[in-house]
Amino acid sequence: MQPDQLSPHREPIKTLKRVSGQLLKLLGVPEKAPPAAEALPHLLVVDDEESICFSMQEYFSHKGFIVDIAKEIEDAERLITNSKYKVIIQDLSMGPTKNSAGLEIIRLAHERSPETRIIVLTAYGSTEIEIEAKRSGADVFLRKPQPLSQVAQVVRGLIESPRKWATPGRASH
Repeated sequence: MQPDQLSPHREPIKTLKRVSGQLLKLLGVPEKAPPAAEALPHLLVVDDEESICFSMQEYFSHKGFIVDIAKEIEDAERLITNSKYKVIIQDLSMGPTKNSAGLEIIRLAHERSPETRIIVLTAYGSTEIEIEAKRSGADVFLRKPQPLSQVAQVVRGLIESPRKWATPGRASH
């Protein structure tokens, strides 16, 4: 099929868009500006599982977020250092050894941008690790698996609620 034969309805639609745009100008209706990238909340997902990164990026992009992905600790450190995020959703156990390098990411994120809200989403977690994650600056500790709708509800709640300013290293009361 030739490019000009893709859709016989393309020309009427283009004409309709052009005419409706002219009509709006004639009536004095201001043009809608595309949403500014700065107005969209910026989200970072840190997880070494490809399927989790993909599903979260797709889901939150459709919910109006700008979503960055880090599958390795080094990528997360670089992104946190160079960008500002409203929320970070991260796994604690990364890489083939599944060590708890995620705690360092929490500390870095909290140090670089104290107003960033942090959600830990991990399959590996004890009560001690949860306490340590919260002391390091995490706001919420969730255990995998969680439905994306539940994670989104937590994200929205964190964005809408003011941060309780706790100093890393001390448990907040």
